[in-house]
Parts: sequence; structure tokens; C-alpha cells
Amino acid sequence: MAIPLGKGQVKRYEQSVSLFLRSSSNALIILITWWAFLRIFFCFPKIVHFAMNLHTLQRTFYLTRHGQSEYNLLGKIGGDSGLSDAGLEYARRLGKFAEEEISGKLSEDEDGNKVKSSRPCRLWTSTMRRTKETAQFIKHDSFPFKFDNKEEVDWVQFRPHPWRNLDELYAGTCDGLTYKEIEQIYPEEFQCRQQDKLAYRYPRGESYMDVTLRLEPLAHEMERTREPVLIIGHQGILRILYAYFTGLTREEAPYVSIPLNHVIRLSPHAYGCEEKRICLMEKSEMLKDGQDEPVTSMPVKDEPTSTQYESTDPIMNAPSC
Repeated sequence: MAIPLGKGQVKRYEQSVSLFLRSSSNALIILITWWAFLRIFFCFPKIVHFAMNLHTLQRTFYLTRHGQSEYNLLGKIGGDSGLSDAGLEYARRLGKFAEEEISGKLSEDEDGNKVKSSRPCRLWTSTMRRTKETAQFIKHDSFPFKFDNKEEVDWVQFRPHPWRNLDELYAGTCDGLTYKEIEQIYPEEFQCRQQDKLAYRYPRGESYMDVTLRLEPLAHEMERTREPVLIIGHQGILRILYAYFTGLTREEAPYVSIPLNHVIRLSPHAYGCEEKRICLMEKSEMLKDGQDEPVTSMPVKDEPTSTQYESTDPIMNAPSC
């Protein structure tokens, strides 16, 4: 039953009403104003779910975009195209990297010698063709494994797990177009996106804010997971996951550089997130001779071997939503 309050009563509540939460040992005291209480009340289920998935064990995530797709070559966004020749080559190298660098674990035997053994790893992709093709050369060996709770399983290494949550931001009526075509056909939409990339929603499509909401359950699952996870996704999706674990703001997320042919290793810990970027295929290796060169780029002479690429690079940062 609602109880009517006078203006004076409301003012006193604003100044003094608080909620005290104490731990069983009385070591933790949290002071929450009544406005904060109302916010927590409506968000409480999400907070509980998030807290239940947290653990203190070290975990590592490997984020990578799919190999170069046919749409990347044409400068088109969205779609469900397959990989180009360069994309297939990256897929082969990713398979080798996954076997040698992710699944392998160095440990010492009884004599103190370093021995490389397999550790259980997970593989997540989107449901789209280009991410699945990028994962095709990753081996799925099985071996017995015992968890810390003494449970024994026959673990399948890198068992593919496609997530619809990982599908690329949907461009709606602009799906399959180049940015130049969008500017010509939908000039107002193009300008709106330029002004607010975070909140802009494609006609009949999605915005970065929409994608953030559908990635929330996936972020919780990543917090819960203990094994290393290799995620083969899309630029827009990986930007949000990267921003979440590295502590970037929502406004910064749409502009994070997630180049092709790179694996980004993230190791979150209590006070931050360690990051390392591994380039598996240089830009110069993607350029072909003669008439087969990508239409989105021109041949580059004396290309440096640096793994750092500008965010406007048309090849390594191929068009995406």
C-alpha cells in the first residue's frame, strides 16, 4: 500500500534515509542512500547473477577477427561471405597458433625438466560463415582431464561453440553496402553515424548500444569461465568485449582498433588487464600481384614489418559495422 508523504517528509528521507548492509563479521559496512537503493532494487537480479559468476582464478582470453572475407576485399559491411585466399591463410596460421601457443602449457616434471602438456581450452565463434571458416584448421583432440573438484572428463579441445550473441552488428538496410554507397544513397544516415557512432542505429538494424545489451550474458559467461577462451568474432563485437575488460568507456568502444590477422591476448586481474597483440600475418603478405590486388588498397612498396597499423588502414582495419 502506498503511503503519501508530505514535502517535509520527502526532504528528510532524502537527507537521512540510508540502508546499512553488514557482513557476518561486521567487517564490511556499505552506506546506500534511498535513491541508490531504488536503483539497486531494480538491478538486483543482474548484480546477483554477475557476482555469482565471479572467481579469483587467473583467466586468459584470445580475441581475433575472422580472416579477411570476400566482403572485406570489396569494402562492404555485414553480409555472410566466405574467406578470401588471404583469409584462408590466416585461418591456417591461427590453427597452428592455437595448438602451439594457447593449448600448450609448460610445467616441470619430477626431475625438474620442462614438459609441455595440453590444457583444456574453449573455442567460441559467431554463427556466421566467415568466423566458422576461420576456425576450420583448429584441431579438436580429446584427452582425459581432472578438474580441481576431482571431476574427471574426456575433454574435447577447442570444441566449437557458435554464439548468436557474437554475430556482427546488423547494418539493416545498409547491409552489403560500402561506406561510400551509404553516403551516396543515405546521406542523412551517414552523417548521423558520423556524429554519434555509439548510439546510432542503422535503419532496421542495430546500434553499438543494442549490441552491448546482447553481449551482457556473454560477458558474464566469460567471467565464469576458468579455461582459456579463443574468440573468433567481428570488429564491432570485439571492440565492446575489449572495452569491457580493459576498462574503457562506452564512448571509446566504437573506436578501438581491432585489425585483421592479429590475436589480442587479454589477462584480466584485480587491478587491470594485461594485453598483448600478436600479428600472425603482415599486411604486405595480403597484397597480390597484378590485377588480383584488393580494390580497397594500392600496392605498398617497402612496407615496414611493424605490427602497428593506423585505424584508417583499408586492409588491416577492413570495413566493418
